[in-house]
Amino acid sequence: MNLRDFKRPDAALLEQYRQVAKCYSVSCVFADVQKRGGVMHSSMKPIFRGKAVGPALTVKLSPGDLQDPLAALHVAQPGDVVVVDAGGETETSVFGGLMGSLFKNRGVQGAIVDGACRDIDELIDMKFILFSRAVTARGTHTMFSGRKDDVELNVPVSCGGIVVNPGDMIVADEIGVTVVPRENLAEVLAQAKAQADREEATRRRIAEGRTFEQLLEEFGRI
Repeated sequence: MNLRDFKRPDAALLEQYRQVAKCYSVSCVFADVQKRGGVMHSSMKPIFRGKAVGPALTVKLSPGDLQDPLAALHVAQPGDVVVVDAGGETETSVFGGLMGSLFKNRGVQGAIVDGACRDIDELIDMKFILFSRAVTARGTHTMFSGRKDDVELNVPVSCGGIVVNPGDMIVADEIGVTVVPRENLAEVLAQAKAQADREEATRRRIAEGRTFEQLLEEFGRI
């Protein structure tokens, strides 16, 4: 197995992303400033309300012969978000509670699974956020076969209809999952901060009783 790793973004930049992510509807903010781009399919939903912001550690599983993505534990670092390409398979879970505990111990922020998960009661109790297309009791064959090959780490994957490269920034909340390409991290961050600040100022004006016309005059949009 190739335990390929990737270069993480600067710690200061990552912290700035997390600061901006304290705003309302952060996945929407980062989608807006990318001209509605980078948004995963609407079926990718979290198992509980929360946020996951961090660089993508990507995992590609074999379509039709799914295994557990435990190999990612060998390269996972604190702050990562594990992004699993399980081919959109909704009837076989590739991620569960015990796995979540192991990734949480590594400091992983959460997981995005283009497929199914299970043990969501356990994941909720440990507060390990996970986004997936479905929930099912049926697990992979790995626990019976012991087979752990054919897992690719930190290669380009397809997740929720979006190509995700290792090191891309994941910005996920209860609304959805938005991906920021690693080559655009600084530029998109600056735009998102400005957008979040503008929206908060608009909220204050609305609370003061400003009209729709006055808001358009000041901000140019709602």
